[in-house]
Amino acid sequence: MSELDPVIHAQARLRVVAALSALPEGDQLAFPRLQEILGMTAGNLSVHLRKLEDAGYVEVTKTFSGRTPTTLVCLSRRGRLAFEEYTAAVRALLPPPST
Repeated sequence: MSELDPVIHAQARLRVVAALSALPEGDQLAFPRLQEILGMTAGNLSVHLRKLEDAGYVEVTKTFSGRTPTTLVCLSRRGRLAFEEYTAAVRALLPPPST
């Protein structure tokens, strides 16, 4: 039986990865939009994004829109694979559906 990835398994990080996995590969989400979707404070989201970024699971791009700083976030290829492995491990823990 596979062990659950401790980086993803924390509830807040699982929510972040699940939300980003819904985007097509390579698409980015603005930090405020992700914050709104998840209902997290900016500080809390930043801490969890840093942990995911350190693991190579998300990519954070800081840029400017005119003079306004913009932070964009996306799930990396490594993060997408880790999430697929995580969900497969969770499914393996569940009993098979009864027919």
